[in-house]
Amino acid sequence: MSDNDAAPSENMIEARALDKFYGQFAAVRNVSFTIPRGQVAAFLGPNGAGKSTTMKMLTGFLAATSGTARIGGFDVGTDRLEASRLIGYLPENGPLYLEMNPNSLLRYLGQARGLSGGQLQERLEYVAEHCAIESVWRKTINKLSRGFRQRVGMAQALLHDPDILILDEPTSGLDPNQVHGVRELITSLGESKTILLSTHILQEVQAVCSRVLLIHDGQIVLDGDIADLEGEQHDMDLTFRQLTGAAG
Repeated sequence: MSDNDAAPSENMIEARALDKFYGQFAAVRNVSFTIPRGQVAAFLGPNGAGKSTTMKMLTGFLAATSGTARIGGFDVGTDRLEASRLIGYLPENGPLYLEMNPNSLLRYLGQARGLSGGQLQERLEYVAEHCAIESVWRKTINKLSRGFRQRVGMAQALLHDPDILILDEPTSGLDPNQVHGVRELITSLGESKTILLSTHILQEVQAVCSRVLLIHDGQIVLDGDIADLEGEQHDMDLTFRQLTGAAG
């Protein structure tokens, strides 16, 4: 039986022994985890730990050296198109067509996703409101601030109403009010969607996530709930530094 004939998986995101090597350098080593339907999980780690590399392998943007990534039961390596229909992906510093405005860009991306007519218009209105980009809807993207560009990136991830969101630093470049708005949006989306959220910000983990995956030097060093990250000292920052070798 092929993956296309498989029953829907309750594990919406699966990483099985993922490795990514660049020559002799191991960016990711033997990373394995599963995220069930409806869970909001934080993917936490210092710069260069392997977060973005892992996310790119999960979404099919980067081929794994070895191991398997599955989205909704579909093998990303062999059924990438089926998997991609289920994913909304916000990459770190995601590329945008700078000569377009949010309206034209999102309309184009929606059509590429197979949306049309009233359904497309409904989704455009939804992301414009919920990502707070109505005020720059027809302003050229190359004239937008980093914060607004980030919100346009979030809008494209949400546009086709995916079951799974993979978000790489979604609040990067946002001011405190914008950060609060994005966190509220993620919390609301987490009621019906599976979310993997990469962040450096421990307060963000506390605000929106029920589970923590901590990666260091390309390997998972913690997989648990928020209490596990707080540790015996009930200090998330201290536990983070201890697990990533930075505690003095």
